[in-house]
Amino acid sequence: MTDILKKYLFADQSTRAQVVHLEQAWQTGLEHQHYPDCIRNLLGELVAASVLLAGNLKFDGSLILQIQGDGPIALLVVECTSEMEIRATVSLRENQPIPHSGTLQSLLNTQGEGRFTVVLAPRQSSADFRPYQGVVPLEGDTVAEVLQTYMHGSEQLDTRLWLAADGQHCAGLLLQRLPSQGGQSIVESLETWERALALGATVQAQELLQVDCDTLIHRLFWEEDLLAFDPQTVRWHCPCSRQRVSNMLRMLGREEVEQLLRERSSIHVSCNFCGKPYEFDPIDCASLFVDNGDSQPGDTTLH
Repeated sequence: MTDILKKYLFADQSTRAQVVHLEQAWQTGLEHQHYPDCIRNLLGELVAASVLLAGNLKFDGSLILQIQGDGPIALLVVECTSEMEIRATVSLRENQPIPHSGTLQSLLNTQGEGRFTVVLAPRQSSADFRPYQGVVPLEGDTVAEVLQTYMHGSEQLDTRLWLAADGQHCAGLLLQRLPSQGGQSIVESLETWERALALGATVQAQELLQVDCDTLIHRLFWEEDLLAFDPQTVRWHCPCSRQRVSNMLRMLGREEVEQLLRERSSIHVSCNFCGKPYEFDPIDCASLFVDNGDSQPGDTTLH
């Protein structure tokens, strides 16, 4: 099975292991986006990381990972909901060359002003949980290193990540040391954590991309007693639609739409998040303003 997140707990409950492998969802996300390989792979690693972290959300809402850069990439944004729905996008600066073998630092932190942001956004705020935003400098040579630094400093959780992406798949492995339980031996839990790290460090990028979750976990931890949880299916979802674009054009008004049509044969609009294109010819545009007196503009947001 592809496009799943699988979660495991070591027998002494001191360490969690999670693995995600995305194929169809990742390819759907790339369908209307055309990035250089180095940028595509960075985005894929951030997507895999978002799923791994969102798998532990304790509220109904979203985890958003955002990297704001001062180099060729202005912004990387990934969202994963508590229902395991993902979307992601990249904003590039115009007229800035992209290095063929660009790295996180050369693409996003050339002046040292890059920032990494984690947003926890519940659908409804409550006294128990309100929206949270954490912002830290962009420290680390890889997406995994940036996230590990953030988790250790902001969440006080020892976390290790291994991430990989190409044009077909994106995948990742997470190991996380959990807070000590009552009666739990600190020495034993530390031994479990160090053993898990040593085994996790043997994983290769191609293994992450080519091997299914169960096989990967068995290869790495076949001598360990693990409790496996039910897998969670992950899917790509962007709420943009032709109806939302229609509502946006109605909000512009008939005069401005007709002015646009005088300048070109049809109006082309792309979702500013997933890149999906929408085309409206003169007949489509005329129909926007026919018998529309009782309709509501609705949500004009494309992202």
